Amino acid sequence: MKKGIFLTAIFLMVFVFLQAQQDPQFSQYMFTQLSINPGYAGSDDKINVFALNRQQWTGFEGAPQIIEFNADAAFTLFKLPLGAGISIKNDKAGFNNDTELNISLAYKLNIGNGTLGIGVKGGIANTNISAQWVYPENDTEIDNAIPADKENSLAMVDFGFGLFYKTPDLYLGISSTHLNQAKYDLQQGKEKLVRHYYVTAGYNLPFSNPLLEFKPSVLVQSDGTYSQLSVNALIEYNKKLWGGVSIRTDYAIVGVVGIELFNWVKVGYSYDFVTSDIMEYNDGSHEIMMGFSFDVKKEKSPEKYKSIRFL
Repeated sequence: MKKGIFLTAIFLMVFVFLQAQQDPQFSQYMFTQLSINPGYAGSDDKINVFALNRQQWTGFEGAPQIIEFNADAAFTLFKLPLGAGISIKNDKAGFNNDTELNISLAYKLNIGNGTLGIGVKGGIANTNISAQWVYPENDTEIDNAIPADKENSLAMVDFGFGLFYKTPDLYLGISSTHLNQAKYDLQQGKEKLVRHYYVTAGYNLPFSNPLLEFKPSVLVQSDGTYSQLSVNALIEYNKKLWGGVSIRTDYAIVGVVGIELFNWVKVGYSYDFVTSDIMEYNDGSHEIMMGFSFDVKKEKSPEKYKSIRFL
């Protein structure tokens, strides 16, 4: 009986958390910057493509399953240095299946030895609720706050804004998603996309061994009601292998490993070990990342002339 009450309490806490913190979390957030900050678009002067799959609280029925795809590139239009990107996200949790599609555009401004990206994004969000309820016998009372059938609603248009400053050794970002708090029109009323705020920073510290580099980073995210801090410490070897740990204030310790193959393919994995009581009822969280980076800068080939008169 006590175990049933405890599990019910856990479910309610998870439900409240998911309702308040609508944007999903990633342990390898260094590869999901585009989805939270449109100012990041084009900051690497490369074509970047990243995909992540997160299985949260495996073994817990109805636990979140998240897939995210991000792609961005730098380009010049009318002599303006710009960056553009696309972000697609699918988040399944409980009876909910939520999908977001966003397009980002950033203007890049040179400041000091770095570049400041000033970005905006716009997109659409869709929620699908497919509930299966089991009612007690002889209970005919209907609660209008609970959807009896499947529901689907589209929220248009969803806006975001962000600033992202990057140098060869440092990056700083501040951003907000769901600025206009677009609404879903559901049976039980209108539900808005809650505005979220993000602050992120990272630094590269070289060791005495030139092949090793220490890369600490932090991420703070909040919806004005609930806030979360992630502190990450990675060690990178020869810019090809990396590994480290993260600590999150939602009672999680994370291990992260990754490798770069063929000078352009990146693969990463992380495991979340939950330190709260909920760990007794799940097998932790797994996250897999795969990415591709292509350098778009081309060196000019030396010009050839047929006559020495043109030298």
